[in-house]
Amino acid sequence: MSELHNIVLKILEKGKGILAADESTGTMTKRLENVNVPSTPENRLLFRETLFSASSMSNSIGGVILYDETIKQETSKKIRIPELISKMGSAPGIKVDTGAKVLAGSPDEKITEGLDGLRERLKEYYKLGAKFTKWRGVYTISKNTPSKLSIQSNAHALARYSALVQECKMVPIVEPEVLMDGEHSARECYEKTSEVIKKCFDELILHKVDLKGIILKPNMILAGNKSKEKISNQEVAKLTIKCLKNSVPLEVPGIAFLSGGQSEIEATENLNLINKTNNTNFIMTYSYGRALQQSALKMWSKNTKDTLATQNTFNHRVKMCSLAAKGKWTIELENK
Repeated sequence: MSELHNIVLKILEKGKGILAADESTGTMTKRLENVNVPSTPENRLLFRETLFSASSMSNSIGGVILYDETIKQETSKKIRIPELISKMGSAPGIKVDTGAKVLAGSPDEKITEGLDGLRERLKEYYKLGAKFTKWRGVYTISKNTPSKLSIQSNAHALARYSALVQECKMVPIVEPEVLMDGEHSARECYEKTSEVIKKCFDELILHKVDLKGIILKPNMILAGNKSKEKISNQEVAKLTIKCLKNSVPLEVPGIAFLSGGQSEIEATENLNLINKTNNTNFIMTYSYGRALQQSALKMWSKNTKDTLATQNTFNHRVKMCSLAAKGKWTIELENK
C-alpha cells in the first residue's frame, strides 16, 4: 500500500471529514464583516485557532485545508499552525491554486490559475508540514456552459497540479465544482457533473496520477438555486451516488463532498442519506467550509474571548457531520 494511500485513509477513517479553512483574505474579510468583526490578521488567526484547538479535531476531523497566510502563522502560544493541527491528531493541508480567472476564448467561464512556480511552492508547503493539498476548478451551468473548452482546460490543470503534488509526496484533493448558481434542473446538474468528472479522470490517468492517492471533492447533484424544479433529499442522494458510480474509477479511495452553498442542515442531511444508501466501495464524507463554520462564527462574534462557547458550537456541527458520514444522523440529534 502506497504512503499516499495511507494518508488518504487516515484522513477519511471512521466517519472523519475535512475542515475547509482555506478562505482567501478577501472571502474571510466578508464573513467577518457580516458578523461585525474587523478583519485583521489577528482576528482571522484567533477564530481559526479557536476551531483548530477544539476537541472534535481529535476524533472527527481528519484534515484541515489551510490558506497561505494561515499555514505560516503561529498561535498565541507560539505553536506553528500546522504543528497545532498535527498535535490534535489531524493532517494539515493547503490550498495551492491562485484563484479562478476569466477563461480566454470563453469570457463567461473561469479557468483556475496557479501552475507557474507550483513545484517550488509545493516543496515549501511540504517543509511547513502539509500532508495534502487542494485545487478547485469551477464550472457554471447555463444554455452554453460549461463549454468543452472549460471542461478540458480545467481538467488539464487539475491533472497537472495532481501530478506535481504526488511528486512532492503529498495527496492532491481534486475539486471540480459545478456551481449550484442558476436555473438548471437536477438532471442537467447530473449530466454536466458526470461529463466534468469523467474528463478530469481522463486527464489524471493521462498524467500518470496514482488514483489510490487522491481525494475527489465534488458537488452533490442539486437543482440550481433559482430552479423551479427542486428535488427531494432522497433524490439528491440517489442521483449523486449514480453519478459517482458511473464517473469515478474504482481505485479512488474516498470522496469528500463540498457543501456548495447548502445550509448546515441541508449539507448534513444530504450527506447522511448518501451514506445510508451508499452501495459503492468509496468512502463518502465531507469537506465543508461554511457548513461547518457558520454557526461557530456567529457564536464567536458575540464574544471573541468566549472560546468554550465557540468550540461547543463547532464540536456539535462536526459531530453531526461525522454521524452523517456514517449514515447515523437524525434531525432529532440537532437539538440535543
